[in-house]
Amino acid sequence: MRKLIAVVVIVLGFAFNTNAQDKMMKEAVKTVSLEQTKGEFTQKQITLSEGTYIFEIANTNVGHNVGFVLAPKADVKAHIKNAYVTAQVKNNTKETSKEVTLKKGEYVYFCPLNPTPQYTLIVE
Repeated sequence: MRKLIAVVVIVLGFAFNTNAQDKMMKEAVKTVSLEQTKGEFTQKQITLSEGTYIFEIANTNVGHNVGFVLAPKADVKAHIKNAYVTAQVKNNTKETSKEVTLKKGEYVYFCPLNPTPQYTLIVE
């Protein structure tokens, strides 16, 4: 009987620990909401802390589909592909990216479909 109780305690302890870790990991992902209007993003610069993010892109009356590109400022052609929206953002809708883990540094974001200037994203 004691062995059975010990096994139950161990199993419950493991299950609790796994659930707590899952919850902490899910809470660590933050959403960054950005809005595009004709030829520009309304947010001109963003400062974030290191971490994991999902980018939510809103298309507000652009009149055609838009997208999202995030790249290190040092190499703008090295697009961070997980930051791409999972589908082009249709007029007056929103789409999201996959999860992106950002380290300290400077990045640029822009939309080649709109097109927009390159804006600065700083990770501290």
